[in-house]
Amino acid sequence: CMAELFRHALSYPDFAVAHCNFRLRGKESDSDEALVRSWAEKNGVPFHFRHFDTAAYAAAEGVSIEMAARELRYRWFSELAAEKGYCCVAVAHNANDNAETLFLNLLRGTGIKGMTGMEESGFIPFTGNGLPPVPLIRPLLHFTRRQIEGYVMSRGICYHDDSTNAGTEYKRNKIRNQVFPVFSAINPSFVKTIGHAMEYLSEVCDVADDYYEEHRGEVIYAEDADGCRMDIRKLRSLKHWRYMLYRLLEPYGFNSQTVRSLSRVLAESDTVGGKRFFSDGYELFTSSDRIAVRKAVLSPVRQFTPQQVPVRPFPGTISLSGAEPVMIVRGKGNYFFNGISFSVDVRSRSDFKTLRQPQGVLILDKDKADFPLMLRRWLPGDWIVPFGMRGRKKISDLFTDLRYGQIEKEQAVMLVKPPPASSSVAGDEPEHHVIAVAGVRIDDSVKVTGRTENVIVLSINAG
Repeated sequence: CMAELFRHALSYPDFAVAHCNFRLRGKESDSDEALVRSWAEKNGVPFHFRHFDTAAYAAAEGVSIEMAARELRYRWFSELAAEKGYCCVAVAHNANDNAETLFLNLLRGTGIKGMTGMEESGFIPFTGNGLPPVPLIRPLLHFTRRQIEGYVMSRGICYHDDSTNAGTEYKRNKIRNQVFPVFSAINPSFVKTIGHAMEYLSEVCDVADDYYEEHRGEVIYAEDADGCRMDIRKLRSLKHWRYMLYRLLEPYGFNSQTVRSLSRVLAESDTVGGKRFFSDGYELFTSSDRIAVRKAVLSPVRQFTPQQVPVRPFPGTISLSGAEPVMIVRGKGNYFFNGISFSVDVRSRSDFKTLRQPQGVLILDKDKADFPLMLRRWLPGDWIVPFGMRGRKKISDLFTDLRYGQIEKEQAVMLVKPPPASSSVAGDEPEHHVIAVAGVRIDDSVKVTGRTENVIVLSINAG
């Protein structure tokens, strides 16, 4: 139908036809391709086609067949547009497709944006290969499936029905074939009614976007590629602070359930510090006056045993085999762990006497703290013997002395010796003996003395 409309509205060679064969319906898929090819050849329209092993792609990427087909076709469309110089891509989504999308989004727990349905124009969502954004239009979005079928039949246009559309295997088909007939019985024009409602919701969404943009800068006071920090007091002062919180956390993948949980904490208590939430890729911490979001580099499970720390044959290895990832430091070099960049250097006795020690740099006796060493986060039970002291001090007490909040505790990095498989001294807890808190303290056992021959210089890099 859409190709026929373009043929009557435009003259060759202003448009071409692109057909995807997803190889999901056997001979039926091939028959569809042959029909489209025949139409294009008959009408002198350029024809492009691509075959996809959709099932294999879905399995490899861990996505549904529907999502796999969507990603494959849009990526190919963007490549084709770039290769052939086409200015935009037109797809044949109609009003029924749009209504189905609304219900799918509602079932997933969408926000306001998801209730506005598809847009008449925008950009291809999947480009890939560094290609520029490709404009996308939906010329049939306001026409119902019944209207389109009526046009096709009145013009005698040959078309094929997708046999899988009649089934209920996919969620979209269940909505189309089981839910919509009930609504149609109540209101035969319900698809149009839903379309009008989505237009109104789109206007509401524009107003909400304006509100968000107006107040976003008031709440976020620090932001970079790895996350952001928010002022809780300023967030709470907003009339629609719950909506703001949802919008602020949405780009980091936090779902509505997490936002509701955090909202309850903010609404019901003045003491909000020490809370921690995870999304797929980010973690969120709260202190008494702020919310911090950063890229997640660790597991949320807080337990550790020496057996869970395999030693790999190369430096800078993060182990995810245990519940708490670590990084093995085998020598000089640059390391990145827990969101912090470190430099490790080794200096001789002739160098370290004149070595400057600015803030953030720790110097350890290499003979007492030789490689391999290990970077990890703080664990309950960790202890250190501070420089110049004899007795142990719990790292948690050190944090208290430093007035660390939950965020600083989570960001702190411990330097330890890889623990033995077992300790012969009862209660010695060697896996909890910290020889340095990066950028803060060293253990007395690794301090530099007059007998020191070589030193390890541990620096936290700026930025």
